[in-house]
Amino acid sequence: MPTKTPPNILLIMTDQHRWDYLGCYGADFVDTPNIDRLAASGLRFTNAFTSAPVCAPARIGLATGMHPSRIRALDNNSYLPNHLPTYYQRLRDRGYRVGCVGKLDLAKPDTYNGRYGDRPTVYRWGFTHPEEVEGKMHAAQGDPSAPHGPYTHYLNDRGRLLPFWEDYRVRAEAGWILGVSHDSVLPTEDFHDAYIGRRAARWIENIAADFPWHLFVSFVGPHDPFDPPTEYAERYRDAAMPDAVPKRLDGKPQWLLNRQKDPSAEELAHIRRQYCALIKLIDDQVGLLLDALTRRDMLDNTVIIFTSDHGEMLGDHGLFQKQVAYEPSIHIPLLVAGPGMEPGKVSDTIVDMMDLNPTICALAGVESAPNMDARSFDQILLGQHTEHRQEIMTALTNFRCLRTATTKFVDNGNDMPELYDLAHDPQETHNIAADCPDQVAAMRERLKRYLLQDKRENV
Repeated sequence: MPTKTPPNILLIMTDQHRWDYLGCYGADFVDTPNIDRLAASGLRFTNAFTSAPVCAPARIGLATGMHPSRIRALDNNSYLPNHLPTYYQRLRDRGYRVGCVGKLDLAKPDTYNGRYGDRPTVYRWGFTHPEEVEGKMHAAQGDPSAPHGPYTHYLNDRGRLLPFWEDYRVRAEAGWILGVSHDSVLPTEDFHDAYIGRRAARWIENIAADFPWHLFVSFVGPHDPFDPPTEYAERYRDAAMPDAVPKRLDGKPQWLLNRQKDPSAEELAHIRRQYCALIKLIDDQVGLLLDALTRRDMLDNTVIIFTSDHGEMLGDHGLFQKQVAYEPSIHIPLLVAGPGMEPGKVSDTIVDMMDLNPTICALAGVESAPNMDARSFDQILLGQHTEHRQEIMTALTNFRCLRTATTKFVDNGNDMPELYDLAHDPQETHNIAADCPDQVAAMRERLKRYLLQDKRENV
């Protein structure tokens, strides 16, 4: 890295944020000037994907650099394996202060985060300055008289926890989305991501400058429920939204058909407007972080990364949330800006989210853990290479998907396979698996080899 001192590293992650709902990715219906500013000052990746389209597995893959399939972390009941090193530990052990503000999901079944978000296990993961904040649905779990993390304690202290909890009970009973994507009962200042943004900006403002630092800011939106504060919802109340990819019944596996919904056109547009409002609120928080870096005169020596753990179907194919192999679920935004990186660049090479693990280590001048599935793309960031991966695998318990630049194959176990020609069918509406048995067999074999090959080989 062409700097005299190791750079600070700011990793900003949103939750359930599809790649095509940002201005810098061509979305003119959502206002994201601060995130777009990051894209203009560094590299924007057009083909970044999650290792697993659900929160805990994706974040465990990032922390360890191991594909979730290899370590059997394929649902939200997963724990970060104690025997695997994290990149947070490696940065800490080589002189970095390592902070977090927001959702971690490295031990999701354990619901108590500690009064200040600093339960002892977070230090074991490698954080020196932790504030592990509850996720959206996590914050409303349990008894409202017993806060279980810093955010619910904050709401309780302000007399707002009970109305928040009661509102989320209504949303949960209705399935979180259809019919209950109304505005938050909280004012903007008490909304989840506004709290995280303020706390993260304060961290930057107060952290000593005598050691380099890595701060992981993990927002809980735009994850459902789609409940922006009214101040933000009003900005999109009548905004035009893109149409959803139509629902099809032919060529789709039964398990997926069982998840399809039938919202009205107006309800679908309303849900998408609420989603955009949540993104706009997060963009304003990103602005707070950039302002804090500017005030500390740290902007020129800080690598800033913006990404998401997975996407959101948002009504495409009649589906909501994630947990499927379609593009809105697995395709994520990825922006990187910092010292030595040429501004305004775009890369079409394929990147897996877990690849951030060794990349961050490389940028920090820290050796990454051996024998990972993840591969550093720091040389792309520094303009020394243009190609990274030829394919990625994303998987959960009930499917495995191989995604190349032009083709997607989904092995749905005992259900029908799916094969899509993305060059001619980018919306994945025509499953050609039945017409291409030889290609299906070849892709299935590539899937089989994916985790059997030497982990040092470029996949």
